[in-house]
Amino acid sequence: MAGLEVLFTCVSDNIRSAHDAVVCFVHWEMIKSGYRCVGSGDTPSGSDKKSEMLPRDWSSNREIYSLRYQANDSSAQLLLKAMVVDSSLIFNLMNLSTQQVSDLTVNMSDHVNADQLHTFDSVYKDADSLTVKVRTQLLPPQETTTGRRTTRKSRRDEDEEQRRGREDSDPLRIPSRHHPHPHRPNPMVPPFAAGGADLDPFGSHGSGGMIVDPLRSGYPRSGFDPSSGIPDILPPGAVPPGARFDPFGPIGQRRPGPDPDHMPPPGYDDMFM
Repeated sequence: MAGLEVLFTCVSDNIRSAHDAVVCFVHWEMIKSGYRCVGSGDTPSGSDKKSEMLPRDWSSNREIYSLRYQANDSSAQLLLKAMVVDSSLIFNLMNLSTQQVSDLTVNMSDHVNADQLHTFDSVYKDADSLTVKVRTQLLPPQETTTGRRTTRKSRRDEDEEQRRGREDSDPLRIPSRHHPHPHRPNPMVPPFAAGGADLDPFGSHGSGGMIVDPLRSGYPRSGFDPSSGIPDILPPGAVPPGARFDPFGPIGQRRPGPDPDHMPPPGYDDMFM
């Protein structure tokens, strides 16, 4: 709270209520955020000048406080108003250029000891919490080094980012197939991206096409390789390497004698036989 004690000591004679103490506190948060007070009231005057101190008449109206500020490194001007409502103080801060308004309600009993108004060490309670409220709810976003004003992320944007993070980490979620051109297939998406382990018969996606593949079961396999072809049955290359192959005849031996299907029997085409 460096600097607040000096400010509080300088204006202690004008602090006569808990509302005065809170206005002093919020003023110092404005100063720390890069603004300078240029006067009191709603309209500028010829005597306005930037200062870290509160104007001489800052507490002349104890029902409505009105202070004007200007950014220390730009021409942005803000109007701060505080209205007394029972035991609370309602702040409104308006950017005079953009007409953007922010507000904050402070409960006096939560942050000020009304019976310690002239003792700085004990006048404020839970000061850290009040600082957070002022910076997050009332003060405008800080300017970046490029001069552009940053905006706070809305709650909706934060929820959307969290939802996307949960979807990306879901192992059961099918990968998205969205691509830049709606009428062209995405070359980066493999043909068996969804359910590849069950649809790819050649195991090109890392696992075979069957849950229990006899060629990958771990049991000893014979020296027969169907990809090299079967004499008089399959030419070489007819069976892709690693693919499942169920033999449909004796392997490695020819049937003796002529093929029984080589010639039709006598009278094959005689319908009256």
